[in-house]
Amino acid sequence: MPAPESIIPAVAAAPFVINCVAVDDEPLALGLVCSFIEQTPFLRLVGRHESAVAALRSLHERPDAQLLFLDIKMPDLSGLELAKVLQHGPRIIFTTAFNQYALEGFRVDALDYLLKPFDYQEFLRAALKARTYFEMKQASEIPAPATTPPIPQPANPPEDDYIYLKVEYQLVRVPLADIVYVEGLKDYVKVHLASQTRPLLSLTSLRGMEEKLPAGKFLRIHRSYIVGLGHIQSVGRGTVQIAGETLPVSDGYREGFDQFFSRWK
Repeated sequence: MPAPESIIPAVAAAPFVINCVAVDDEPLALGLVCSFIEQTPFLRLVGRHESAVAALRSLHERPDAQLLFLDIKMPDLSGLELAKVLQHGPRIIFTTAFNQYALEGFRVDALDYLLKPFDYQEFLRAALKARTYFEMKQASEIPAPATTPPIPQPANPPEDDYIYLKVEYQLVRVPLADIVYVEGLKDYVKVHLASQTRPLLSLTSLRGMEEKLPAGKFLRIHRSYIVGLGHIQSVGRGTVQIAGETLPVSDGYREGFDQFFSRWK
């Protein structure tokens, strides 16, 4: 849908251009959003992705991305989950066909919420709101003198009590006892914790996690799962019940699984 020239507000001589990334698992919807971005003078398309996982990987390589046009209902990692991970990353405008997510969308501090199907005028209203936000932010920022933050000193707990995970742009300390299970997602893992409902999303492989976790406390049961042995509630035929979830035990890991639990048989 072409953008009428007459409804695009005049841009100042030195325009503020916003770097944008579009994320949607529906190719037609993704193409439409990208087309709208490219037709808008103060927006610049720097990335397009058909999954939130691919977008997250790209955003680690594109720290200059400022605005995400983000679908909500996507496989593996939803738009809302991605938004929660990117708490200090790009600002977000949600694009979705499901209006029941509007309240939760604003809870993650989204700039706006576009309900599909939307036309260019609706898109432009949301984009203008984003431009106003970034212009105000730029005007209010005063450069601070460069300082070197003090390096925190660890309290020297036992070495096997915790690990550090790369989450977003920082290393997060995670007690081993808090890890319920780990779920593999290609180049990322979801680390489900007992202390919070939202899992941590870390840029590492499941094999990398397996090497970090002590074998006496964790067990690989599937190509996609590592479980914390202290959190297992029950064991069935080819399944493990943990934190209210039923996880499968695959044939490739059954021997080690059976060997561990044979002492109670």
